[in-house]
Amino acid sequence: MTAPDFIEGFSALAPDYDAVLCDVWGVVHNGLAAFPEACDALTRYRAQGGTVMLITNAPRPGRVVMRLLDKLGVPRSAYDDIVSSGDVTRAAVLARPGKNLFLIGPERDLPIFDGLDRNFVALEAADYVVCTGLNNDEVEGPEDYRALLGQLRARKLFMLCANPDVVVERGEKLVYCAGAIADLYGALGGEVLYAGKPHRPIYVAALERIVAARGGAVPLSQVLAIGDSVRTDLKGAHAFGLDCLFVTAGIHAEELGGRHTPDAAALSQIFTSAGVMPKAVTRRLKW
Repeated sequence: MTAPDFIEGFSALAPDYDAVLCDVWGVVHNGLAAFPEACDALTRYRAQGGTVMLITNAPRPGRVVMRLLDKLGVPRSAYDDIVSSGDVTRAAVLARPGKNLFLIGPERDLPIFDGLDRNFVALEAADYVVCTGLNNDEVEGPEDYRALLGQLRARKLFMLCANPDVVVERGEKLVYCAGAIADLYGALGGEVLYAGKPHRPIYVAALERIVAARGGAVPLSQVLAIGDSVRTDLKGAHAFGLDCLFVTAGIHAEELGGRHTPDAAALSQIFTSAGVMPKAVTRRLKW
């Protein structure tokens, strides 16, 4: 594989693409505050005619994510629309009318079900499971759920994972997400449907929104994915046929040698192990 170019700014790639699918957490904000340079880069790109679709594994409807971004200081000038794994999850729940569901996840994720015909029940009465995250991600890890997952597996319950991320940054700390629980359930033999990246449904939804925003079809060769996760952003883009700009100062920062000076050898190793290479690499998203 050919090593990707290391670029200092998005402006080096921007003219080659009509639209961007940009990851949110780790690229545009860190869970506590927006990254001003990233917001500026996306705003500049849109001012030059580009379309920005934020694509996130947040287990909430896109409209709820938008309000959260407002609070974090992400300007609406930085994007055209948002597609979330919460949106894909809602569609999957809608496809199962009248079914009883057992929920794993915190109360803050309940807006994902607003307006839906759903019936929350105890495990013993459930037809399937929805996992939006850990009940308390400040102190829990996936192993805390092993016994519960064993019970789900014994009943052969299908799991809908509303957030395929394994970990995300919260400030300078990494916290576990629903993907960590879903991966463990899969390892135990359970059936899992992942609603977000790197899986196809969220990319299909995002491309449909881009077509609507631009008023016409856009070739995949003219769409660039931007993200900081090899597992979700890079592999998802590659599987869908998209180029990817990889941001190193995200969830892989520590294994790459730090947020400011990523180690070239470690970077090459992580891409080689994944079997995919990005179009280019940058430390942080900036113009």
